[in-house]
Amino acid sequence: MKRVLLLGDSIRMGYDTKVKELLKDEYEVVYSGDNGRFAAYTLWQLNQYYKNEGKFDLVHWNNGYWDMNIEAPMKEAIHPLEEYLAVCGRLIRLMKQQGSKIVYATTTPIFEDGESLDNTGTGATINYRNEWVLTYNKAACELMEKENIPVNDLYSLCLKGPKYYKSEDMLHLTEEGYWAIANQTADCIRKTLG
Repeated sequence: MKRVLLLGDSIRMGYDTKVKELLKDEYEVVYSGDNGRFAAYTLWQLNQYYKNEGKFDLVHWNNGYWDMNIEAPMKEAIHPLEEYLAVCGRLIRLMKQQGSKIVYATTTPIFEDGESLDNTGTGATINYRNEWVLTYNKAACELMEKENIPVNDLYSLCLKGPKYYKSEDMLHLTEEGYWAIANQTADCIRKTLG
């Protein structure tokens, strides 16, 4: 059975079990119980998975909110755009070196700019603005196009939902939203793995 690895931030943590359920008869779906936070942390997680668990046929990943976050007292993003793209490039190189197919998932849209505590116990405050999301998504999608990597467009999907499927904290999603993402992600994985 082919193996699929799901990595990413708390948004991924909202849909990973659902994707596993949808694909249980087709693929072995593996994911971290830890929040992937920003892209550099996800890079570290990815390396640990390859080191400790070996080959994955496909890696599906999302990062963004943490990278673009400006959390006081900092005055700039954890990873300004150029740094974000550089780390995404390192993720891509590692996946390709390990022979994995790759799917990148865009960051979900923001219905109202604001801030929220991360919901996975990290203690971080995530500030969010849709203009940041648009900027990071555009640049990441250009990189993925250059690298011939399919994109799971979660941004466009969530625009179709009521209040973009946002939960009360206006950062994370409703169950309906996570199921919409899970279904689209499962379809994307099937298509990419053939």
